[in-house]
Amino acid sequence: MTYETWIAFAIASSIVVLIPGPNIVLTVNYAIRDGKRSGLATIPGVVAGAFIAMSLSLAGAGALLETSAYLFSLLKLAGAVYLIWLAYSLWTAPVEGATANGSAETQPLKSLFWQSFLVSVLNPKGPAFYLAFVPQFVTATGSTFQQFAILIATFLVVATINSLFWLFFASTMREQFRKPKAMKILNRVGASCLFVAGVITVRATRAT
Repeated sequence: MTYETWIAFAIASSIVVLIPGPNIVLTVNYAIRDGKRSGLATIPGVVAGAFIAMSLSLAGAGALLETSAYLFSLLKLAGAVYLIWLAYSLWTAPVEGATANGSAETQPLKSLFWQSFLVSVLNPKGPAFYLAFVPQFVTATGSTFQQFAILIATFLVVATINSLFWLFFASTMREQFRKPKAMKILNRVGASCLFVAGVITVRATRAT
């Protein structure tokens, strides 16, 4: 892999991850509702989930999902159910007593990690996307494994920076969401985004 190819991949990855997905919705919502520390707890889950999804995809799991309608359906159903459950939890989350220093009851950081991890790893579009995107930057000369390792690491670093950007942006908006009414609106907007993501996941079709 040439240096120019790696730079091109880094730029392309930056453009791809700029589009907010379900994980970014979680990070932003928790950062505004419970504080920067809670939002930060979701980022390792995002990265860990993406690492597993990318590694399995490039190892052949993605190709298996594309050829097996049954496995693909199971994965997308699990991901959709989880996203819709998160949407319901966020929609019904209590907002009374929320202050600028945090909400009435903040979730344990461990719970936030696992939430973002499951959303990331259960995304059924992930395997097909990684298989279609990453190999375009692999050259015939050189070790395929080494190139995949470099590209995966690069993508994860870019995704981490993007998540941190959204986290700090959300943190600056916290003051505007001190009142329970504003917090309720935030929760419902985030819940709606997660619900839509869940519905889209249900309707996902196999790549042909």
